[in-house]
Amino acid sequence: MTLEDFKLNTKEEFAKAKQRAVSDPDSFWGEIASTFVWKTPFEKVVQYDWNDSHSTEWFCGGKLNITESCLDRHVETHPDKLALIWEPNEPQDTAVKLTYKELLDAVCKFANGLNNLGVTKGDRVCIYLPMVPELTIAVLACARIGAIHSVVFAGFSASALAARIQDSSCSILITADGAFRGGKTVPLKDIADDALKSCDSIKKCIVLQHTFESISWNNRLDVWWHDFIDGLSTSCTPQVMDAEDKLFILYTSGSTGKPKGMVHTCGGYMVYTAYSFMNVFQYQQDDIYWCTADIGWITGHSYMVYGPLLVGATSVHFEGVPSYPNWNRFWEICEKYKVNQFYTAPTAIRALAKHPTTHVTNHDLSSLKVLGSVGEPINEEAWHWYDENVGKSKVPIVDTWWQTETGGILISSLAGVTDQKPTFATLPLPGIQAALVDDKANVLMDTKAEGILTINYPWPSIARTIWGDHKRYQEVYFSAFPGRYFPGDGASRDENGNYRITGRVDDVVIVSGHNLGTAPIENAINEHAEVVESAVVGYPHDIKGNALMACVILYGTSENPEILIQEIRDLISKTIGPIAKPDRILIVSGLPKTRSGKIMRRILRKIASNEMDQLGDISTLLNPEIVDEIKKALS
Repeated sequence: MTLEDFKLNTKEEFAKAKQRAVSDPDSFWGEIASTFVWKTPFEKVVQYDWNDSHSTEWFCGGKLNITESCLDRHVETHPDKLALIWEPNEPQDTAVKLTYKELLDAVCKFANGLNNLGVTKGDRVCIYLPMVPELTIAVLACARIGAIHSVVFAGFSASALAARIQDSSCSILITADGAFRGGKTVPLKDIADDALKSCDSIKKCIVLQHTFESISWNNRLDVWWHDFIDGLSTSCTPQVMDAEDKLFILYTSGSTGKPKGMVHTCGGYMVYTAYSFMNVFQYQQDDIYWCTADIGWITGHSYMVYGPLLVGATSVHFEGVPSYPNWNRFWEICEKYKVNQFYTAPTAIRALAKHPTTHVTNHDLSSLKVLGSVGEPINEEAWHWYDENVGKSKVPIVDTWWQTETGGILISSLAGVTDQKPTFATLPLPGIQAALVDDKANVLMDTKAEGILTINYPWPSIARTIWGDHKRYQEVYFSAFPGRYFPGDGASRDENGNYRITGRVDDVVIVSGHNLGTAPIENAINEHAEVVESAVVGYPHDIKGNALMACVILYGTSENPEILIQEIRDLISKTIGPIAKPDRILIVSGLPKTRSGKIMRRILRKIASNEMDQLGDISTLLNPEIVDEIKKALS
């Protein structure tokens, strides 16, 4: 059997798979896992303890190297098939296309270089690169030799980079002279040099020549990428790994507290990312797939590198941004490569929707078969814009819910197979046993319900721990509801069992004794015709205990802001009730966001509470300048 035999093509097949995954998970996942390359077959499919040790193990006793399933087996059958197409920042620059054979050769050369430096199984390698083919090569080279890769998004500051290197004691840093981001050049090497001032564990810094900018050089630490691989063999024997050996560490963006180094392992992650990719996106072997994320985030790991390569897909990787050199860049690329599956974030969709639809309609998007949304719940207005303007109301939309911690998509429709519903992630995938509970951990048995989302049974790609802090892992994900995984999100469920993610449970503000979730208020604000996006936070109030502040982004400029603000208040009052009306409504040009597009509500809360000295490091934000704008609007 091959993985293709487990592709779900009808609602009936989906229903049968869900039932079997619950009634007999061992045989369900065991059969899927057997389609991959194993050095030694696994002896037991799963064992776990979610009450005491909070441990999970999948495919126990199995030995493998994930790169053999990603690369070697495809080279044996179709060596000349394109593995990735790299589209550069500048449209006039030359794209790079790598076949599976070329990618394997490049991975092996770099892996041999790491071996020559003494990097061995279990060593940590930090990767701080722009979205270039070498990023994928470096990730897979680490996996080839059993080194644990820790990718840090190439927009993070020196202090953020240093903190991640220090936490996992990386011995090697891989970076570049710089990165292109739209019309800007980011001096990555300078940032890395600054970070390394406080990182004694780094023994070597490998530098990719990309922008050809002048950089500082440390003869003891630094080596050029091209010199590093010069003359090395394109053959590298893969390191034999246990299914539960660590594959990578990926840090959450730290919207609350210290970033968490989530640890993912080889076997389970391999099986789940491939299975979910194939089914959610309904990938067929001649398709061209494009995820617009960065490999610095979990979406890039799971659905740009590992998932697509495991099924032998052809993926587009893009260095640039949707707005450069103009707002039709995404659609130019879709047309150029005849993209079939397009996967992006609601943040990008809302930004694109602010501009004339001619940016979309001037391009032939008839190749599109699937549209995807990732990163946060998509609001209804953005969903319909995406559906009508990009998909021409003919292309299924998969609204995927998952996390860094989950490793893969847990709740989503399957494109064109199961029913979609605007703003709903819809149904859990086979093997994902979701449940809604109340704040006392009582399971809400009615099909139609609203509560706190939990998962009752392990899935193969769940993160196994937080690097160096298993106690924190236990406390964050398992202490609130013993025996259940708690992702931190609230959700509602409709009469057909479809789930809608309502926002973080901790985004609840008690106003005059009323518990108010900020997500429904934001949804109400976003229904206003002039509003693109909003964020609502609470702040201390002498009379109410807490009050609400809303930051609102408009499509254009308002001729009469006071009337607009009153309209927003009236809309909230009508939709939720007068108690939910914010005391403060600020019209702003942007919101403080991480590079992955997550709104940093913590910063907004600090501003609203006048705790300006407690904002922390804002240099890691996508748009740190917006903080001053919001401060000014509030004053």
